[in-house]
Formats: sequence, C-alpha cells, structure tokens
Amino acid sequence: MDKKLTISPIFKYISLSLFGIGVITVIFGLMSNPVKTWANLLMSNYYFLTIAIGASFFAAIQYISQSGWSSAFVRIPQAITSFIPVAGILMLPIILFGLPDLYHWAHHDAVEHDALIAHKSPYLNTTFFIARYALFFIVWTFLNYLLRRYSLKEDQEGGLKYFQKSEFYSKVYIFVLAITFSLASFDWIMSIDVHWFSTIFAVRNFVMGFYHGSVIIVMVIIILNKTGYLPFLNKSHLRDFSKYILILGVIWAYTWFSQYILIWYANIPEETIYYLPRTKGEFQFFFYAELIINWLVPFILLLSGKIATNKNALLAIGILLMFGQWVDLYQQVIVGTYGILEINYIEIGTFIGYLGIFAFVVAWSLAKAPLVARNHPYLEESLHHH
Repeated sequence: MDKKLTISPIFKYISLSLFGIGVITVIFGLMSNPVKTWANLLMSNYYFLTIAIGASFFAAIQYISQSGWSSAFVRIPQAITSFIPVAGILMLPIILFGLPDLYHWAHHDAVEHDALIAHKSPYLNTTFFIARYALFFIVWTFLNYLLRRYSLKEDQEGGLKYFQKSEFYSKVYIFVLAITFSLASFDWIMSIDVHWFSTIFAVRNFVMGFYHGSVIIVMVIIILNKTGYLPFLNKSHLRDFSKYILILGVIWAYTWFSQYILIWYANIPEETIYYLPRTKGEFQFFFYAELIINWLVPFILLLSGKIATNKNALLAIGILLMFGQWVDLYQQVIVGTYGILEINYIEIGTFIGYLGIFAFVVAWSLAKAPLVARNHPYLEESLHHH
C-alpha cells in the first residue's frame, strides 16, 4: 500500500526532450510568426490548465460526496492538479509580452476608437488583467496545496481529522473555483472576440475541463496499472470511471449545443459574428468534427459494457478525446487571433512541449508520495469495490 512510483530515466529523458522541442519551436515561432506562436502558447497552456482544474474538481467532489469507490485513486487527480502552478509560470510570458498579439482590447488605439471596448476598459485593461491572472493562480495553488497537505497528513496520523478538513476545504474550493474559473475563461479566451459574449461560455469551458480532466485521470490510472501499480483496479472501477466519461460527454454536448442553438435562433448580428467564421469556409470541418469527436464517438462506444471495462479501449478513447479537446480550443483561440487554418510545426511543437512538461510534472508529483492514501476512511470500500 505504501508503494511509490519510480520514474524511469527513459521517461525523464523523453518528457524533458519533448519540452525542449517545445521551447525550440516557440523560439523559432516567435521569430517567424509571433501572432500564431502566442496564440498556440495560450491554447496549449489553457488546454493543460483546464485538465488540471478538471482533475482538481474531480478530487474535490469525491471528498464532498464522501465517495468510497474512488478513494484509492485520490492521489492521481492530486498529482494532475500539481500542474496548476506550473501553468501559471508558463503563462507569465504570454501575459507580459503576448497581449497585443492576442487581444484587440490591449491596443490603446482600440480603446480610443471603439465605443464598446472603451465601455469595457475599466475591466479589460492590462493592469487589472495581470492582477486577476496573479490572483487566480495564487488562489488555485494555495487551496490545492491545502488539500494535498491534508491528504498526506492523513497518511501520517490517520483518524478523521484531516479527512473532515479535506471535505470542508473542498467545499470552499469548488465555490471559489466557480467564480475564478469563470472570470479566467472570460479573460483569457472569450475576450479574444471582444465584441462577442456568451452567458454559457464559462459553464461550457468548465465542463470541458472536468470532462477531459476525468479522461486523463482514467488514462493515468490505467497506465499505472499496466506498469505494475494499483493492482486492485478492477472492472467495477473501470465501469464507474466510464460512466463519468459518458455522462460528462453528454453534458459537454448539451452546453455546446445550447450555446450554438440560442445564438442561431436569436440571429442577432452581435452574437452570430462569433459563429460565422467557425461554421463557414475553412474552419467548418473543425466545427462539426468537434461534436463528433467529443461526444458522438465516445457516447456510442461507451454504451457497450465490454468497451467500458476494457483498458485498451478506454486508452484509445482517451487519446481520441485529447485530440477532441485540442479541436475544441483550436476553434476558440485560433479563429479569433490568427484567423487562418494553417497547421504546421508551431501547433505540433508547442503542444508536444506542453505535453512533455505536463507528463513530467504529473509523474514527479506521483513519485513524491505513496500512490494510495492508506489511511483514507473509505479505502477498504474502494479496494473491494464491486
């Protein structure tokens, strides 16, 4: 039960090499096409940040609901959550140097000549934008640090004291997260299209993070099991994890469709301006592929009990959904910034770099503590879950 993950030298070499490829890509990208490079940095950073946020929410609701079946796996979402402060550091160059290339409102001339941007300028201005960025990451990092600390303290001392603390601060966290993540999504993604707004946008992106964060949790658990860790993982666990993916896929599709159909039905130019470039011309394929990949395919596959409990099948679905989230964010970020469908070394190299550092941070966090919280009050229920 106290078994710790041992990170192989090969894994370290591969993950850090991937990160190195990303750094080189960004350097060359900034010299050749800065707008596209900043847009891909923002997209990849937000991609892995939302996965970490989604994993943190998954861990929090397990404590709040006093869930038994998942208690043996709590260290996995905690490890994924450890990427949040790293995402904050990696986002700092974007905040300091990339704003004019990403956001129209960041130009002084735009404020002077655009009445709507001028109206929003008390909120959308560089100083306040940077302050909010710092606040979001400080709050997320601190609260997740507390939850991780209490979990490790529980290992050392046992009892219910630290479990109750974890439950309480999980409630605090999801309340704070609802506000801060909504504002962060408005700031970093929705304000790209500064003349457009959606009341469903924050909910849609939060569900996206929860959905794909849960997918990554399942993938990490299966990979660990295949490499000799978490031997107690059984089909009942896999079936419950698959239910999470299936249900969250349906909720994601609901928010995707709700945002689109309300704007389509109202047919107000100030709102349809967002969807016109995404549903017409060169980006049209991505618009429909987004729905098929993120909802239709996994929905059909996971209705089968055999697929829902098959480790290899779940890994394949997870890889598909990782691509699906990339397509989702490509639509949100690239269309409003670079505006040209042109996938080359910048997209590939930037994503590979982030994947490398994300994998390294998660593995490093997993290796710092036992993979199973041995004094969790519901551990036995999880180990014998059927």
